Amino acid sequence: MGLYHLAIGLVSLLSMVSGAMTIGANWGTQASHPLPPETVVRLLRENGIQKVKLFDADYDTLKVLGKTGIEVMVGIPNDLLASLAGSMKAAEKWVSKNVSAHVTNNNVNIRLIADDPDMIIYCKRFQLEFGLTKFKPFWYWEDLRYVAVGNEPFLQTYNGSFLRTTFPALQNVQSALIKAGLGNLIKVTVPLNADVYESSSGLPSGGDFRADIHDLMLTIVKFLNDAGAPFTVNIYPFISLYIDSNFPVEYAFFDGNANPVNDGGTSYYNMFDANYDTLVNALQKNGFGNLPIIVGEIGWPTDGDRNANVEYARRFNQGFMSHIASGKGTPMRPNAGINAYLFSLIDEDAKSIDPGNFERHWGIFTFDGIPKYSLNLGTTNTGALIPARSVHYLERKWCVMKPSAKLDDPQVAPSVSYACGLADCTSLGYGTSCGNLDARENISYAFNSYFQIQNQLGDACKFPNLSTITRTDPSTPTCRFAIMIEPYYGGAGQTFGYGKKVALGGLIAVFFLTIV
Repeated sequence: MGLYHLAIGLVSLLSMVSGAMTIGANWGTQASHPLPPETVVRLLRENGIQKVKLFDADYDTLKVLGKTGIEVMVGIPNDLLASLAGSMKAAEKWVSKNVSAHVTNNNVNIRLIADDPDMIIYCKRFQLEFGLTKFKPFWYWEDLRYVAVGNEPFLQTYNGSFLRTTFPALQNVQSALIKAGLGNLIKVTVPLNADVYESSSGLPSGGDFRADIHDLMLTIVKFLNDAGAPFTVNIYPFISLYIDSNFPVEYAFFDGNANPVNDGGTSYYNMFDANYDTLVNALQKNGFGNLPIIVGEIGWPTDGDRNANVEYARRFNQGFMSHIASGKGTPMRPNAGINAYLFSLIDEDAKSIDPGNFERHWGIFTFDGIPKYSLNLGTTNTGALIPARSVHYLERKWCVMKPSAKLDDPQVAPSVSYACGLADCTSLGYGTSCGNLDARENISYAFNSYFQIQNQLGDACKFPNLSTITRTDPSTPTCRFAIMIEPYYGGAGQTFGYGKKVALGGLIAVFFLTIV
């Protein structure tokens, strides 16, 4: 075995036994008015978040992350997989533009493994013992680097769209990294949804990869193992609760209040451990029991569903933080650090709501960087989240329904449908933060959402004989009528926010047609 592969083996082994890991965060940008990258990076740093997972390789974002010391997972969107799979030149071009340029010029820490202090000490000793001074960058955790190829490409809802392109893209991007001289520093992985594995018995011990993609999964797992790369999985107990009304609520959390699931004498007190160990068993069953695992996404939304609320989100995320901070690991990997990225950092009001209205409310911060609830990440002196600074808002004014307007005006329903179809009304409805609004307030919320997303343009509050602009905040104790932040204009001249139309679909429109 070569020294490099020996080192990879040691890294893989020690990453499983070295204790708790620091937490990272997913930074998505599917928003009508995203915060400027400088503001978000300062938010990350002031909250002590040292790892960030991206869903693309935006130039401005990577430029600002340069020289911050924040570790970055760069993402390749699914719609690029076909081109990267079909052309080595395309993969080389992508790596040159989105990886090499930033690593060379901006010192971006593109990596994803672990940052345990004990490991740094151990690797230093290993380095001295073998006299590997010329490999110094490799032996420090902060210099191990990583690129994510695709995002949950094998979701069953995609109907196999990416089955033929994901692995070839994975191979080509890794080969391009090697050709660029970055193969020892930057590895590839595929963030996968937990639906790529299943259990024949319904218990973790029965874990194996999904039958319809079993051979493909083994091919990918072997590739990751040979490359010294981790398996990345997204685990969402909330989704189980969302799709199954009979799911035991307490089992989604970490309080120990749930009736444990007994698996051959092993007790599971929460769904995360059971899900994680189902994957561990799937890997072990197929000969890859020591492959490192990274939890690429985990979190709880705060709105858009009766179970998506601030209290549940705080309870889940704080419970998860305590769970990984304990260093206990899971029954299948006891005393092992869990490397994870919270989903997500900031709300995104332009995300698709096909999975549910909650999709736009995963952030631990609101769209403008305000903490939603008390959460101790163990990374700040105060033990609380620190809000974004220097956020610039539009004028303090709102678009609401005229006091003189009639609820039975025939223009109400089409006006509300139009507003919600081009804005974000996912906080309205049963069990949501704005679910207690009366009919007039519902209409005002829809009008204001459209008005704000359209940057408060005068024409955006001209619903026929129905709307008016007010400077009195119409918010209620539980429902925020937001004022939009100023649009961000990217360094390359790209405009975000101004006039952007956010399609919402027909569900909200139908809802309003019903209530009014």
